[in-house]
Amino acid sequence: MSELPSALIRLRLGQEDAHYGGNLVAGATQLKIVGDLITELAMKYDGDEGLFRAYESVEFLAPLYAGDWIEARGKVVSVGNTSRTCEFEIYKIGAALTDISDSAAEFLDEPVLTLRAVGTTVVPKEHQRFSH
Repeated sequence: MSELPSALIRLRLGQEDAHYGGNLVAGATQLKIVGDLITELAMKYDGDEGLFRAYESVEFLAPLYAGDWIEARGKVVSVGNTSRTCEFEIYKIGAALTDISDSAAEFLDEPVLTLRAVGTTVVPKEHQRFSH
């Protein structure tokens, strides 16, 4: 594989994701999605799920609410012997319009960046199935 992999997840946050008053979604929900992204990146690059080792940085930049649509993106940006450093962004791309009706929704003209993070996963040498 000559190019470093990227991953994309799009999903709607449901009522089950609301954790705080006003249907606010906990930041931990976004971190769970980042965990899914980094697992996919390790699978694409090494053929193994790897182990999420650490976050270098996490920034929560805007709130998310039940009913919001998000797009989460991740990419491998550097590769060590067993470590893979990855960058992540999550964007709010749509929202519920509960002031109009219970089922009204729309996609945003401009996505809103809600999370930016950098993290590292480790894939032990004996688990790496692909040569690079």
